[in-house]
Parts: sequence; C-alpha cells; structure tokens
Amino acid sequence: MSYLDKLLEGVEVEWKPLGEVANFSNGKGHEKEITDDGKYIVVNSRFISTDGKVAKYSNNQLCPLFVEDILIVMSDLPNGKALAKTFLVDENEKYTLNQRIGGISVKNKAVLFPKFLNYFLDRTRHLRKYNNGIDQTNLQKQQILQVPVPIPPLSAQKEIVRILDTFTELTTELTTELTARKKQYNYYREQLLSFAEGEVEWKTMIEIGEFQRGKRFVKTDMISEGIPCIHYGEMYTHYNIWADKTKSFLSEELVENKKLRVAERGDVVIVSAGETIEDIGRGTAWLGNEGTVIHDACFSYRSALNPKYVAYFTRTKQFHDQIKKHISSGKISAIHSKGLGTVVIPMPPLNEQERIVSILDKFDILTTSISEGLPKEIELRKKQYEYYRDLLLTFPKKEIA
Repeated sequence: MSYLDKLLEGVEVEWKPLGEVANFSNGKGHEKEITDDGKYIVVNSRFISTDGKVAKYSNNQLCPLFVEDILIVMSDLPNGKALAKTFLVDENEKYTLNQRIGGISVKNKAVLFPKFLNYFLDRTRHLRKYNNGIDQTNLQKQQILQVPVPIPPLSAQKEIVRILDTFTELTTELTTELTARKKQYNYYREQLLSFAEGEVEWKTMIEIGEFQRGKRFVKTDMISEGIPCIHYGEMYTHYNIWADKTKSFLSEELVENKKLRVAERGDVVIVSAGETIEDIGRGTAWLGNEGTVIHDACFSYRSALNPKYVAYFTRTKQFHDQIKKHISSGKISAIHSKGLGTVVIPMPPLNEQERIVSILDKFDILTTSISEGLPKEIELRKKQYEYYRDLLLTFPKKEIA
C-alpha cells in the first residue's frame, strides 16, 4: 500500500470544479496609477515569473489579494513556460493584480487548504493545454473555474503539503547557496583579472589580436549534423566559457556556397548583438578539434593569449565598462570590431593566465555546470519534488486532462 493510499484509507476523495470552492478575480491594467508610496503592491507577469520587482498603486479599490490567496499567470508568449503558473501569497502585504494576472481565493479553508490547492494547480496541465505555441495565449476566467479539484480530508491535504514543503525548502536552500556562490565567483573573477598599475602590461585587443566577423545564416539553415556552427542566439542560451562541440550544424553545401566564416581552435567567439547592452560581448573559447562556422552577429578573436583567459575577461565589469560607449542601441543593440578592439586587456605571463583560468574553472563548474556542482544538485532536487508531487497529488475517481 502506498503512502497516499494509507492517507486516504477508507476515505472517498470528492472532486469539484474550482469555481465551487474558490473565488476568482481578473487583474486590471492601471499602469498610470502606479506610485512609489501607493497602498498596494502591484503584481504583474514580470513580478511572479522572473525577478520579483514590484511597484505600488495609489488606487486601493482594485483587486486586492492577501495571505494564502493564489496568483495565476493568465497570459504568456508562444512556447512560454509561465502560462498557468501559480504562486501563493505568503507575506503579510497587500497586493493588487495587474492585467494578465488572476487571483484565486479559497471560499472555505476548513474544507480546502490553500497551499494544497496551490500545489495541485502547479501540478496540473489542465490549463497549459491552451498554449498553442503560435501566438500569445490568454486564459479565460471560465477555463480556470472549470478545473476539477480533488478534495481529500483536510488532515490529508496538510500532510501532503508538509511533505512537499520539505522538498521545496531543500531546493530553496540550495538555490540560495548557489546565488551566494555566484556572487563570490563574480567577486574573485574581478579580483583575479584586475592588476595594479605597472604590475603587468596592458594593450588593446586589436594590438595583440585580430577580429573576424561571421557571415549570415538563419535558424532554418541549421541541422542536426554536418559542419559545426554557432548561432548568435545560442551564445546566450547554450554556451558558457568554453566549448569543444556545437549544438547546431550546417550543410557543407551551404557553407561553401555562402562562403561562411570559421572560428578555429583557440579562437574566442564573441557575440556582438543582443536585446540589451548587458548581453553584448560575452566570449566563448572554441576548443574543438575542427573549426566552427560563426553567425554574422558574432566575431572570432585570435591572439596569443590563453583563449579561456580572454573568455573570462569578457565576463568582467571592467570589460563591459569599456565597450558600453561603443554599443549602438535600438531594438537590437550591437557593437562593431573597432569598438571591441579598443578594449584594454591585461597581459600577465602565460603561466599566470593558466593559473587564473584554473581557479576560475573550479568556480565555474560549481556555479554553472549542469553535470557537476550545485546546478546539478538543484536539478535533481526539482525532479525529486516533481516525482513526489505527482505521486501525492494523483487521486482516484477522476483524471485531470
């Protein structure tokens, strides 16, 4: 007999539409009323799906939510992952909902424990099926009210919540530790790549190396095998300090016909375009045995410096402080080779470069590697949580679509 079966032994689980057990309210768009000293904290899709930034409303007659109410994302971009994500209000603050956010408030907490409902809604795919992956999806109130919700005894609900809380707390602790380690990593990277005046020689990147701009190809050109290639968008989503294999490939015929350009082993691939200024200039040392084709929003940089040393330097504040004035802003921000070439880079002896790289490699593995270090541990904990969440929230009598 499973743990869930023991919890529910002799008990029939009742199912009810969400609209019978909870009230629902839609947010409203009143951005002009936002003030720094307003009464209610604004909750918008950016707040609950990314970085937690908030503002405040001056109008206190909007859509207030309080402790143990649930927020739900009502709109998301194609293939987005935020649609129907839920978050429990767990701080003693007054919130109001902006447009594209819904609010769920349990009618009778003696029958349905809000935290249990939040875990259940997080688990169900009932609403995410409405995301067609083609255009922006907007959930409707009626869709949410029709979600079937299991109602086991309150004691069983609270025990399930206790178990799932244990898993989420472990993940939170690891995530907090990872954040602290990343700050420590960034600090040491800045320190290791900073030198006192006269300590080492400094030269501009163009004095000691050469840049080569890639040539244009599009995502539809990319295939699963062939000539290795790096698209500029992948520099933000896939590549880190170094790489010896590519995610994507091009046909030999396309490379030859378009005379596409190649970064060779030991070159540093530097991305030169992005949506924000902070995105520009990230470098990846290419260490593959064969060359890789690069996109026209990338440069390859060749010098006598250790390529990983250069890649680490492109992640520093001192590097970005130097290139900012050369970045053109617009819908897409970009920099040219002349701007990158003006960057002054410290040139310690090769053995010192290797020592610095060795230290930073250890930090990098700890903070970014999905196969080693804390990110791997966090990923394992998340999978463990999802396994037990699905196990504990799969009830008899009715299936969730």
